[in-house]
Amino acid sequence: MKLRILSIAAAVAALSLGACSQKTQQDEKIKALEDKIAQLEAKGSSITPVNAQTTQAADPATLGAFQFEEMEYNFGTINEGQVIERVFNFTNNGQAPLVISNITASCGCTSPDWTKTPVNPGETGFVKVVFNSTAKSGAQAPTVTIQANTNPTVTRLRLRGNVTPKAGGPAPVGPVKR
Repeated sequence: MKLRILSIAAAVAALSLGACSQKTQQDEKIKALEDKIAQLEAKGSSITPVNAQTTQAADPATLGAFQFEEMEYNFGTINEGQVIERVFNFTNNGQAPLVISNITASCGCTSPDWTKTPVNPGETGFVKVVFNSTAKSGAQAPTVTIQANTNPTVTRLRLRGNVTPKAGGPAPVGPVKR
């Protein structure tokens, strides 16, 4: 019995020493990392991620620049089913022809059209936004996102307003309870 108690005590002591040894090693590693960080901070150097890409400032001579008369249009309160159409006019205030490469709408209820040809510096162009309020109700704020050779490359235009739902609404679908 005494032999068994002594062997258990020896095993517990060995485990304690092993845990202390691991704790000491972890503390040493943490200390070494903290020292390395302090050295890097003192040098003022920064670490560049492996997947970082280098960028250059865009040459203003290669960019167009939007100057919109307005970036948001409030159409107020309309009845469901009405179609709102708004033309956003702009001037190219850049040093190069402005080219709109793509325009996307935030939802299927909105469709854009725009000047497809390059807009020379000082000339004007347009972005037309059509919002169909069918099956829409409440506060609405559809947007169109413009991608062009500008800085920044993305510009957003927004329509905003309220849609009043139809009084009757759609007829119920499915079996009718009696």
